[in-house]
Amino acid sequence: MATPQHAAPVSVVTGAGSGIGRAVARELLAAGHRVALAGRRAGALRETAAESDAVLVAPTDVTDPASVDALFEAVRERWGRVDVLFNNAGVNAPATPLAEFSLEQWQRVLDTNLTGAFLCARAAFRVMSEQRPRGGRIINNGSISAQVPRPNAIAYNATKHAITGLTKSISLEGRAFDIACGQIDIGNAATELTERMSSGVLQADGSVAPEPTMDVAHVAGAVRYMAGLPLSANVQTITVMATTMPLIGRG
Repeated sequence: MATPQHAAPVSVVTGAGSGIGRAVARELLAAGHRVALAGRRAGALRETAAESDAVLVAPTDVTDPASVDALFEAVRERWGRVDVLFNNAGVNAPATPLAEFSLEQWQRVLDTNLTGAFLCARAAFRVMSEQRPRGGRIINNGSISAQVPRPNAIAYNATKHAITGLTKSISLEGRAFDIACGQIDIGNAATELTERMSSGVLQADGSVAPEPTMDVAHVAGAVRYMAGLPLSANVQTITVMATTMPLIGRG
């Protein structure tokens, strides 16, 4: 990464209080990064930190522009720069047919998954473009729902498809500032959010079937690889998924 000589990279991980965010944050710490843990629950962030000296616990609401700006200002005050943003914070709504999907449900998912990702990317971009040495890397969590939708998940599917456009736009604009941007699409990493997969989830043909999961460590390792590339190289998109899950041929 483009960091001062002998300095450890500085990474910001949103949604770091659980699941994929926690696994990635700990993986980056193991790789020698200094990591800012962002999320709504301070207690959960402290659990992720596991008493590491290289951690900044930063309770953050990614839907609030002032809260996001405060996060990146705190990181800059603590470590002077931002080298990596893992844009991971996200929510879903209960499986609901489109005709019954409320505006409130739609807005909640949109505010977190898309607007929150935009706000964090914008703040990181500003820091990365102004710091010296200049540049950095933004990694967006797209989900396999950025490729193929699940049934009865209109808001989640729409926001994750939009993340692909966000990623490509940042990647394009970032060229002038030595900012790389890529996307990781994840399929059924084993976390508390995917425990329901083993008991069966709705499929495109209307059936309910269990789906396989994979160790979340594989996701963390992929993000570590992406984050560790020199800024002259970029993984634009990568899909990491349970081998036999119904993505290929879904629908």
